[in-house]
Formats: sequence, structure tokens, C-alpha cells
Amino acid sequence: MDAKPQQNPEPLPSPLPPQGATSVPPPPAPMRTTLRRAAFGAVAGAVLVAGAVIAVPDDDPAPPPGPVARAEAAAAAGAPASLSDLTALIGDRQKWVETHPADAPSWAVLGTAYVEWGRRSADAAYYTRAEQALQRSLAAQPGERGNTAAWVGLGTLANARNDFLAAKKWGETVRTRQPKNWTAYPVLIDAYNGLGEYAAASRATEKFGALRKGAPALARTSDMYRGQGWREDALATAQEAADRAATPAEKAAALHRLGELAAERGEPAEALAQYDAALRTDRGHLASLGGRARALAALGRTDEALADYRTVTTKLPRPEYVLELGELYESLGLDGDARTQYAKLRDLLTRARASGVDESLTEARFEADHGDPEAAVELMRTEWEAQRRSSAVADTLAWSLHRAGRSEEGMQYAERAVETGVRNASYAYHLGMIESSLGQDGPARGHLEEALRTNPDFSPLAAPLAQEALDALGEPAAGGPEFMQPTAPEPPAEPEPSASPSQAPPEASPETTQEPSRAPSQAPEEPRTARSAAPSPQSRPSATPAP
Repeated sequence: MDAKPQQNPEPLPSPLPPQGATSVPPPPAPMRTTLRRAAFGAVAGAVLVAGAVIAVPDDDPAPPPGPVARAEAAAAAGAPASLSDLTALIGDRQKWVETHPADAPSWAVLGTAYVEWGRRSADAAYYTRAEQALQRSLAAQPGERGNTAAWVGLGTLANARNDFLAAKKWGETVRTRQPKNWTAYPVLIDAYNGLGEYAAASRATEKFGALRKGAPALARTSDMYRGQGWREDALATAQEAADRAATPAEKAAALHRLGELAAERGEPAEALAQYDAALRTDRGHLASLGGRARALAALGRTDEALADYRTVTTKLPRPEYVLELGELYESLGLDGDARTQYAKLRDLLTRARASGVDESLTEARFEADHGDPEAAVELMRTEWEAQRRSSAVADTLAWSLHRAGRSEEGMQYAERAVETGVRNASYAYHLGMIESSLGQDGPARGHLEEALRTNPDFSPLAAPLAQEALDALGEPAAGGPEFMQPTAPEPPAEPEPSASPSQAPPEASPETTQEPSRAPSQAPEEPRTARSAAPSPQSRPSATPAP
């Protein structure tokens, strides 16, 4: 069916604008805020998390939790809140701290809510507001005096800005002081993964699952399995997370994860079904609209894909979506539209940099294929030297070096990206192209086949190039490479004719040995064995531990 009710989700609700700003619409009507209400929200969160059923008298039914209480309950469970509930929470806390400026916990809640709003709206200006609120919280109550919520908020903010070293510092600080504080572990998981410290990320994921059961822990475990290349485990765990989701926002996030896993397996129809289900569950889950656009493009439904991309890049202008739309235009021969998107991307990257957000990974990917590969190399060198050594950084550095004409140097990084275990068609494609440029036809053929087998439509631009490169390599020679064949055994030496009596040799003198001497040509041959095949490259050890 071509009906697409999910293409135009409702626009994001807007929290109160920053002081002096006029570009953000006003919030909903102010909500009553009291300490009693905040306490009720915490209790409601505990009830929702535990799944308890409280019997109340029929003549005095408890009122259903309001949007603020629902947002607090989601935070207490480590789950996403709906955008409308998040908006209500922000408005609630903003009004409260105006009259209670020394309330450190409320400032911490407000700052963390700003981080989530900035992430869900792709508006980095809210990260600045988040930092200000969290610093106000620490000024009212330092972290050393128990305000670890503000430290966790700063770690969450650092991850949102892709400053994984800072996030690691905040997360480890909280964990050292409060090892059983589960809120530190999502911060650490994101930070370790961003730094390429996958063993530490796995340990943090396992600890989070031990401290916090339910859908959030299952979602993190699924992500860990995906990073290790364990597709079946990742899928089963993601499905369990979707089944156990308690709210529409949590359910939509779980369905989105199922869509991402299907897309990576090269199943765009299944991915599309999951993204559609996520949007039916939560019309404001714009990340699923971006995934839907990607799946439609893989299915060849380009008009629908373009429509979805235009919507998502307007309402959720993340740089990666803008780059994807530009490349889709370019694959269709619409170069003018592609250039327009690339110009928009450059503007977004500039604004992100001004807001303290590190988008160098997306910027390097763009520069490597559509701009200045040497600039891409410099961006990724900086990341690598700063100990941000994830598989994504390794892959992008490798491809940037290749595009800059330094394929041999890029090989080690491309191999490292693949060795992490994640099954990523782009990583295999990049390694195959680098190997092909170095004349390593056999390995190149294998990795290009792997890329297309993993996901035949991994990129509207790169997938056709992978197929062209594979066709150019052709089929391997019959029987394998020459050095893999055993050497034919040499025929035995012909025996020399016996000497005639007239030509008999003189008797040996007593000083000579009893054994007649043999000429070198008559020396007995050493036992021969067929030439063994050249040793295959050592199998790569897994870069990540078993969970």
C-alpha cells in the first residue's frame, strides 16, 4: 500500500524559549507546581517501574498521572518520555526554579530535560541552556555533597555533544562514588562506545542490566550484541525490549531499533514495516521518519523517500539526514538539488561547531566523498589522536586516506574497523576498495561480496560502485592462485650404467675408506614433500569480549 499517514508527523512541541529569545513558540498553559506534586511524580514513577497494582477504594479513585508525572516516571525508569510530556516537565521546572533558585535537584532535572530536548529536536542551542542549568544545580549543591544527578546530567550533555572523553570522566566519577547508581551506566556505555573502548562498554552494559531490569536494559544489551556482530541475539533481545515497553515513547524507540537491525541486514521491506509501526505508536518519533526515508530509497520508491527526507530534514535537521538526502539526489542525477543539500550541511556543521557539538565524523564523511579528502584526513587524525578510536572513526579515517591517495596507510584503519565485529556493509566496501587499489584482488573480491551480501542497498551512491568494482575484478582464476598448487614431484634420477671390466677402477688403498665415494650428483636425495600452500592470514581475534 502506498498510503503514508506517517510522512507528516505532528511538529515538535516547544518548551519555553531561552530568555530573550523569540524564535521558539510559547509553551502550553502554565502548570501548577508544588513540592507535593514532585513527590507524587516520583512515587508514580516507582509504581510504573515496578509494575505494581495499587488497590484504591471505588469511591476515591486515584487521578491518572499528568504529563509531568509521566515524564518523571520515564526518567526514573531510564526510558524516553513523549515530547509533549517532556515539554510539560520543562515548563514545570522552569516556573519552579524562578521562585526556588536554590533547588539543586530541580535545576538538575531541568538541565537534563534540556539535553533530551536538544537531542530530540536537533537544536544544539538547548545544550547551552542545559549546561547553564546544570551548573546552577552544582552551585546550589556541589556533587561532592551528594548532587550526583547534576554530574550525570553533565555526562549526558557531553555525550550529546560527542565529547566522549568528558562523558567518561563524569560517568566514572559517579560510579566511583556510587557504584550501584544505575544512572551512571548509560552515560558510560555511550562514552565507551564513542571512544572505541568496547570491552569496557560491554562490562558497563552488563552492570546496567544487573541494576536496572526491563526494556531500557534490554535495549542496551541488544545494541551490545549488534556491535559484536551477533545479529540473532541482537534481534531477539530487541524484540523482547519492544514486547516489554511500558509507554508509547518507549515502544516507538524499541520498534525503531528493530527497523535499524532489519535495514542493516539488507531487509528494507521489514525495516519499513518497523518504522511505520514506530510512527503509528508515536507520531513524534522523527528518527523513524528518517529511517523510513532510507528504507524507501532502498526499495526504489524514490519519490516517497524524497518526501520523507524533506520532512525530516526540516523538523529534525541532523547533519547525517541532510547528507543522505544530498547523496540520494546525486544518485538520481539531480546535481543542483544535491549541491543545495551540501550547502545546507555545511551551514549545519558550522552552527554545531559554534554550539560546542563535535560533528567531525559526518563532516569527514562528506569531505572525503564530496569535498576535500585531505581536510577529512585532518579531522579524523584529530579524533584518533584524542583517543576517540571507535570503529566509525577508524573506517572514516581509512576511507579519507584512500580518497587522498594514501591507500596503503589507510589499510590498517580499514582492517581495524572490520575487526571490531560489527557487520557494516560500508566498512566492508571501504576495505574492499582499498584492497583493490593496492592490487589485492582476492581479498578485495571477498570484501566487496561481503558488503553486497550484508546489505545490497547500503548506499544509493556506493552500492552501485561496489557492484561495478566487483564486476571489474571478474571471477577468480580456475583452480586458485598459482602458489596454492603443489609442486610436481621430480622424476627419480636415472641409474648410471655399470663400468666394464676393462674400465674397472683401481683397488682402493688401505688408507681409503671402505665405502666408495659418490659424486655430488649421485648423493642421496632428501625426502621431498609437496610445497605447502602459502599460509593464510591469521584469523582475526574478536575485538570485543563475549557478554
